[in-house]
Amino acid sequence: MIATTPAPPYTAVIFTSLRTEGDQGYARMAARMEERARAEPGFLGIESARDGLGITVSYWVDDAAAAAWKQVSEHLVAQQRGRDAWYSDYQVRVATVSRSYGPDGPR
Repeated sequence: MIATTPAPPYTAVIFTSLRTEGDQGYARMAARMEERARAEPGFLGIESARDGLGITVSYWVDDAAAAAWKQVSEHLVAQQRGRDAWYSDYQVRVATVSRSYGPDGPR
């Protein structure tokens, strides 16, 4: 599903990853992290796709809200598990969205 976001500006955290073989608790943790992120102040939405290359984009009201999410203790545990077991490679990019539009115009 495409996230519904407010008029820009807002922050996008783009997490691109290559997974290791097997689940090793990944699906359960991914679902929990999405649930937990939705409860965080400043969370706007999330989009995710995986077909070999995984891309997850989370949207936040500003950079401070995105940075605060990075430091949530349960998220820190998931980050470490990702480095240790789930990802063979990954990249995190943080950007400010300055324009957003679709078939019906700006949103």
